[in-house]
Amino acid sequence: MTTDFPLQSVRIGIVSISDRASAGVYADAGLPALRGWLTRALVNPLTFEERLIPDEQPVISQALVDLTDTDCALVLTTGGTGPAPRDVTPEATLAVAERELPGFGEQMRQISLRFVPTAILSRQVAVIRKRTLIINLPGQPKAIAETLEGLKDADGRAVLPGIFAAVPYCIDLIGGPYLQTRPDVCAAFRPKPAQRAAPPDPAHQT
Repeated sequence: MTTDFPLQSVRIGIVSISDRASAGVYADAGLPALRGWLTRALVNPLTFEERLIPDEQPVISQALVDLTDTDCALVLTTGGTGPAPRDVTPEATLAVAERELPGFGEQMRQISLRFVPTAILSRQVAVIRKRTLIINLPGQPKAIAETLEGLKDADGRAVLPGIFAAVPYCIDLIGGPYLQTRPDVCAAFRPKPAQRAAPPDPAHQT
């Protein structure tokens, strides 16, 4: 285990995909939900690159390419993953992918199935492009938090792991920055040789 390392700054792309929100018909809830959860879960200094865009496959793909090319280690999208004709986020994501990681989508559906049987209609995917991990998330803020964080019982014990527990090590493996999570929100899993001693959490310092 390595010790005494500085916290690395992390650039994260967050993308909310909605025809009506992008047109100003109603206020977007996806970007605040993503930003809020990530700020709560990660100790690293964060820079967010935000996009609010319509359900247009070329527009989505271009946004993902742009965020990858601006050195985002992680890109999270929300919206557009159902079976409706305008739901094209998975297709837009796969179109720019170099490799797919099916386990993320499988786990998200397992979590959502605890709440609604229609979770089997969700088509979220996760892919790698260059040194960026791109993950499609559900569209509702509650579901975003549940799939990232996982499910806990009344005593706070994990019942079903969230997908973000695997994100930091995945980013390690593709050559990205070392993400440090707050264990009370999401305990990241790494094999022992890949672990580093946790630096002081700036949010908990006086």
